[in-house]
Amino acid sequence: MADDGAILIGKSGKPENLLLKLANRHGLVTGATGTGKTVTLQVMAEGFARNGVPVFAADIKGDLSGIVAPGDSKPAFVNRAKELGLTYEPDQFTTVFWDVFGEQGHPVRATISEMGPLLLARLLDLNDTQEGVLNIAFRIADEQKLLLLDLKDLRAILTFIAENAQDLTTKYGNVTSATVGTIQRSLLVLENQKGDLFFGEPALDINDLMKTDRDGRGIVNILAADKLMNNPRLYATFLLWLLSELFEQLPEVGDLDKPKLVFFFDEAHLLFNGAPKALLTAVEQVVRLIRSKGVGVYFVTQNPLDIPDTVLAQLGNRVQHALRAFTPRDQKAVRAAAETFRQNPKINTEEAISQLAVGEALISMLEGKGSPEMVERALIAPPMAQVGPCTAQQRQQAINTSPEKGKYDTMVDRESAYEILMARKNLNPDGSPVEASTGGTGGGILDTIGGWLGGGAQQQRPKTGPGSRGGPLPQSMTEKIITSAARSAATSIGRQVGTAILRGILGSMSGKR
Repeated sequence: MADDGAILIGKSGKPENLLLKLANRHGLVTGATGTGKTVTLQVMAEGFARNGVPVFAADIKGDLSGIVAPGDSKPAFVNRAKELGLTYEPDQFTTVFWDVFGEQGHPVRATISEMGPLLLARLLDLNDTQEGVLNIAFRIADEQKLLLLDLKDLRAILTFIAENAQDLTTKYGNVTSATVGTIQRSLLVLENQKGDLFFGEPALDINDLMKTDRDGRGIVNILAADKLMNNPRLYATFLLWLLSELFEQLPEVGDLDKPKLVFFFDEAHLLFNGAPKALLTAVEQVVRLIRSKGVGVYFVTQNPLDIPDTVLAQLGNRVQHALRAFTPRDQKAVRAAAETFRQNPKINTEEAISQLAVGEALISMLEGKGSPEMVERALIAPPMAQVGPCTAQQRQQAINTSPEKGKYDTMVDRESAYEILMARKNLNPDGSPVEASTGGTGGGILDTIGGWLGGGAQQQRPKTGPGSRGGPLPQSMTEKIITSAARSAATSIGRQVGTAILRGILGSMSGKR
């Protein structure tokens, strides 16, 4: 399926290879629905994994999950392999499944602090004023050493700001209860969409996405995104957060013989729809610079117009499936797609884009010196793993044998901003008031005497179940003797103390010294 140092994507008059040493120059896979984008993505993922490069891919429809199982030698794939001069050999790849909701894979979490105010503002669809208050919340939490781990921590710090708005305004700028209330309502909407499952600990360690199996093949990480797509903002924000974490945590490595990780961003237009300028600038910066960290980013979407020009210019390896020009906008998209390729005088690129059959694509990869090849019309190579969704049993088996099993499955809730701020209000974490302790033995001699006179604190029956009666346990004979002796001694001491006090008072009244 590939020469040394290359992945075979398809074949025109010659093999169309993606060079591993240039795979960190990023890429783009475009085409209308049903034209074969997912199959091309799977061919790329298999090629990277086979060459020891870990892969992370969002699986929108579940079709990519079949990579965990061997292919079934369908006649169409066998014949396609023969056309390309290949032998069809069923294969399968070590796969780790992830799921923000923890239903179809290991849970994926990030802390509020890791997400940061810019991405949170995007996720919550806040305006500039509301984003400013969110920045104040992060600043105060940082200054007061309050950990922001989950949504209840963020709620607590926002409540603190609202309650102290008058004092905080002079230092941080105008803060109103109405603005805080709007942010709180946005958090409620996010919680109702199960977005709160994404925030907390243990947070995802990006190093767990960059592993190889025992055979030296790259592990394929599949994010189950079929339900996540019901909240497009959460989907886009999560993937952008992951890119940002890779960018911030990975060291500079320059150009390697092959990437350390390849990241596939399906339905990429969701990242850019309605995104503020600051976010677009951040995305452009990450895409431009993350290649020096050894990471390749591949956007998968319907047409190149979905990607801003500043980002599109960074994508060197391109595969274009068919686009249908039924409307003026479609025609514009076809022209735009054609213009992004290095033109081949033997091909009318614009015309070819509308005529491509399923399994065909226009391909332009980077050459050895980093310049794009002339566009070629090619047949896409067949995947060797299963095409289409895996079964529930295959998915569960992969989860049970995953190297990450048990690491992320249980959420941890350690002391953070919420618990600390509740304690400052003398409240328990559940909101109930903290009761003053009435037990203990450090009350001094009067408490000791009172204990003797009252018989002392008696042990209580443990309440082991709904039917338990509780109440004091009966005293043993030894305890009764000690209690009786203590009462006698206390009575005697009390009598002597009382006499001494009375004598002192009477002596003062009579003038005696």
